[in-house]
Amino acid sequence: MHRIAIAGASGRMGRMLIEGVRDADDCQLAGALDIAASPAIGSDAGAFLGFNSGVPIVADLRQGLQNAQVLIDFTRPEGTLAHLAACRELGVQAVIGTTGFSDAQKVEIAAFAKDIAIVLAPNFSVGVNVTFKLLEMAAKALSTGYDIEIIEAHHRHKVDAPSGTALKMGEVIADALGRDLKDCAVYARDGITGERDPSTIGFSAIRGGDIVGEHTVLFAGTGERIEITHKSGNRAHYVQGSLRAVRFLADKKAGLFDMFDVLGLK
Repeated sequence: MHRIAIAGASGRMGRMLIEGVRDADDCQLAGALDIAASPAIGSDAGAFLGFNSGVPIVADLRQGLQNAQVLIDFTRPEGTLAHLAACRELGVQAVIGTTGFSDAQKVEIAAFAKDIAIVLAPNFSVGVNVTFKLLEMAAKALSTGYDIEIIEAHHRHKVDAPSGTALKMGEVIADALGRDLKDCAVYARDGITGERDPSTIGFSAIRGGDIVGEHTVLFAGTGERIEITHKSGNRAHYVQGSLRAVRFLADKKAGLFDMFDVLGLK
């Protein structure tokens, strides 16, 4: 039985994770964390589902993690790093779906992974990760004569842009082309920009309504274009991917992994 703690337990993703853990035969809710200011602190983590999990939502990291083998965290970068410090201290593994990390913060995560096993991915959807693999193949085959644009759309509450998934798509494509995304990404176009540099990868971000997540990569050539699209109808697939990551970590002692490792796509 996998004993799981959930960070951000009263948020949208936290609640879906709690429901997913409850419904999985091989998983058990062992802890629930939230910020001290949350009105949910002290309440039962399963209350929103009408069931008594026996696990209170707490702000104290040691209390929330003491019975857990693994933490699932889809929160904000600063919170995640604090959680990882507590995980390392207590020997708890981590599945991290938080996005918006700086390069310096990614270095911190890699340091934590020397002592505990971590799966870090910008998107835990199995379908999105298969899409990454398709993009890698397409980029290699369409390396010349095709302009590459990444268009993503999300709900109005998303705080970072472009999405972590869009950036990962750019990284996958740039790596396949032998480029560095830092050198070839274009994030904004306004006014007289001049002709498009064929070596660039362009990004566009749409924010509105309750769009869960849509990503399209456009390979635009002369006389034809190829579009590879993934659309999310709800967040349930992120939960299932997260639980696959939990199962993958069961026999790992330390190291930094991603969803390609979990799904055997490397």
